This record gives sequence, C-alpha cells and structure tokens, in this order.
Amino acid sequence: MQKKQSCPNRNSNVAVEDTRSDNLRNSTMMAHLLDALEAGTDIGHYGRLVFAMIARHFLQEDELIRLLASQQGQDEIKARALVMQVQERDYSPPKRERILEWQTKQDFPIIPNPEDPNSGNVYKELRFPDGIYEHINEFWEEKAESQEAGVSSSDSA
Repeated sequence: MQKKQSCPNRNSNVAVEDTRSDNLRNSTMMAHLLDALEAGTDIGHYGRLVFAMIARHFLQEDELIRLLASQQGQDEIKARALVMQVQERDYSPPKRERILEWQTKQDFPIIPNPEDPNSGNVYKELRFPDGIYEHINEFWEEKAESQEAGVSSSDSA
C-alpha cells in the first residue's frame, strides 16, 4: 500500500508518492534477517538487536520473541528480555551508519550488501508509526537547544 503525500517545495505543493512499506520483507536487510532467523542461522547479538529494534513496529510481540528464540544459544526468556529492553528504553530504529558500525563487531553481515548505499536504510524502505518520527525530531530539537545554550553561555564567558 502506497500513500500520496503533499510535499511542499519552493514553487508549489507537489504530490510525492510514498514508496515506504508496512511489510518487513520489503526491506532487503529485514528480509535477509528474517530468512536467516527462519533458517536458524545465528545473526549475532547486534543482528538480534537491530531486528528487535525494527521488527517490534511490524510484528506481534509473540512472533518477534518466537523468531529471536529460534537462534542457537537463545531461548524464550533471553528473547523476551531483549524485546523488553528495546521496548523499555524505547529504542528508535538504527540508522544505516550505526548498523554498519555494529556489523563490524560480529561475523554475520546484518546488511547483506553494504556497498549499496540504499541497503540498510530502513527509514527509506519502511513506514514506521508516526511516533517514531516525532521521537527523532524531539531528540534533534533538544540537541540543538543544548548546543545553542552552550554557545550562549560560552559567548558570555
């Protein structure tokens, strides 16, 4: 399902097609992780973390826990603990750069084609709930305010 959204530009309002999806499999990275989980392949600690941070917005909690618990060395308790941690801390889905950084710390390739600059860009591929985008905007506004306050206080010193 694709939506048309009005996107203002300098000269007029132009309808831009929103090609983001509500289906995890429409993200090449998430399809890669889902396939690995369903095959019982160990996707590593950071793979599980990335999967939980993103998939929690698209899957029922029981399904998310089932998939994570299918990992070798994992069980339902460990999977549930990871999901609870991600939910409790309200982690936003990670940006591509963070995923690539985490990927260097484990053997399993979270992003299957890291040379492709679009691979692993879940914000481009998937449509998250509006609250995610609001949370990110609030973070950047707070960061800008704290930097502005720091500049103002250093100006007066």
